[in-house]
Amino acid sequence: MSKKAAVLLANGFEEGEGLFVIDVLRRAGVICDSVGVEGRDVTGSHGIRVTADLLIKDADIDSYDLVVLPGGLPGADTLRDDETVVSWVRRFALSSDKLVGAICAAPQVLAKAGIVKGKRVTSYPGENFKAIFAEAQYVDDNRLTEECVVVDGNLITSRGPATTLPFAYKLVELLGGDAEALKEGMQYNALKESL
Repeated sequence: MSKKAAVLLANGFEEGEGLFVIDVLRRAGVICDSVGVEGRDVTGSHGIRVTADLLIKDADIDSYDLVVLPGGLPGADTLRDDETVVSWVRRFALSSDKLVGAICAAPQVLAKAGIVKGKRVTSYPGENFKAIFAEAQYVDDNRLTEECVVVDGNLITSRGPATTLPFAYKLVELLGGDAEALKEGMQYNALKESL
């Protein structure tokens, strides 16, 4: 697969939502860069330190097919308040051949970019998030069904840490990869059947 993704990392990002998405995308053959927004050394919301592959200022935006925004606080707030991130998100959302993925608290960046009006989106549950998405068709389903990942055009949103794998598999699928083989190989299907 010759697709390329950027997972944007800011201090306080939700580690599972960032790192597991990178892992799944790479397993699928996607070239996936971890991109530091504040610096290359990034500390997640639970104290896990990682070194990003490159800085956002050094990344070639046009080379990516997908930009992914992990949640976690204050990481998602930092993404929301960074004009370069908001610019990337807006540019990808307006492109017919690019994808934007956001999970947990990070879909607020989509609202900040002004791209959610009339769109089906979801996020971490809570009244504050519902208010952020007043102009969107907000999907408020806490069950871990297919609705835990909402796709509207080229926007892909999801609920939170427990929905990271379905979110990542959907990204692989939308990039043209074999998500079903990954689900089988990673024992996701076996787990799902046993629940």
